[in-house]
Amino acid sequence: MINIKNAEIRRPVFPFSAFVDQEKFKLALILLAINPKIGGLLVMGAKGTGKSALVRALADLLPPIKVVKDCPFNDDPDDPTNMCDICKERLKTDGKLEYEYKQMEVITLPLSASIDAVVGTIDIEKVIKEGLKAFQPGILARANRQILYIDEVNLLPDHIVDAILDAAALGWNFVEREGVSISHPSRFILIGTMNPEEGELRPQLLDRFALSVRVNNIQDENLRVAIIKRNLEFVENPIEFREKWRKEQEELKKRILRAKELLPKVKIGEKLLYVIAELCSSLRIDGHRPDIVIAITAKTLAAYYGRDSVNEEDILQAAKLALGHRTRELGLLEPPTYREIEEAFKKALKEVNKFFRGKGEGQRGNWGTRNRRLLKNEGVNIWKSGGR
Repeated sequence: MINIKNAEIRRPVFPFSAFVDQEKFKLALILLAINPKIGGLLVMGAKGTGKSALVRALADLLPPIKVVKDCPFNDDPDDPTNMCDICKERLKTDGKLEYEYKQMEVITLPLSASIDAVVGTIDIEKVIKEGLKAFQPGILARANRQILYIDEVNLLPDHIVDAILDAAALGWNFVEREGVSISHPSRFILIGTMNPEEGELRPQLLDRFALSVRVNNIQDENLRVAIIKRNLEFVENPIEFREKWRKEQEELKKRILRAKELLPKVKIGEKLLYVIAELCSSLRIDGHRPDIVIAITAKTLAAYYGRDSVNEEDILQAAKLALGHRTRELGLLEPPTYREIEEAFKKALKEVNKFFRGKGEGQRGNWGTRNRRLLKNEGVNIWKSGGR
């Protein structure tokens, strides 16, 4: 029998730990929960594969956040560097801010949303007299320190997606109307889903999502039966089903919190940075953002696994999450497959290990120049081998 005091008053959510399979998707969500600075996650797959349900389960998994009471932007009372002007002024005047705890939410962006509904609107006449009070917050305000979920992101107008991705990259939303400018913090876990059969995202927008995963229909009969059974149990008695999975949920919550605490201490060796650079170069990945994303994701993976240093497997796992949607050769090549990433990683690791053997982690210099010389001495065609 379940203790009524432990029963949940709000609408029960299917437990994150009870989802069957979809391990890469779940891992990517957990990494963003540990370290939102990684950036956005793009989930590609057909409808009916549980994408939105799993995102909502993530919010249920995360602990409540501490927010300034009555602040429309969910400001953190302990972080003056990321506060709206009103909270900064109150802090300066009173020396402290009243606060409360708020449950993590999934803020869903409707496909019909206008640009004003997303970024907010300004009453020009009032703003001159009342300042920020005349600003009508939009979805990006509500999403600050929450999860922003965009279903069918590929069907949104480009200018709206641009505004969201700009806020995600900067951590702030800037609204300008007739010479009046207002800004507020907007740091959120960005998750976009799309069905590739309904249209693609343009390359410039694809690059702004840090990670990506492909969610496929599960064909294994045993796994499909497990999905049916668990969903039937949840529908028949959601509170009892959640109680059944409480232990796994609590363990995962604690693991995420430990990883967040450990993350600032995680180190990545210089040799592995060269592996990342060689990997992206050999795959002809466009831009430098993917290299950085791989490094940040690898550090987060290490923290999740309880380590204070990044290893080779972390780099490979991070690369698969960070490169599966990236353009190559200025868009002339399709994104790399997992097999291509694995093969390129093995080659990059071999080349870098060969160079660093006996030289130590502290060896510095121009890897590109040294790599060309090394390959040339061995009679290898530089461009065919992926050198730059």
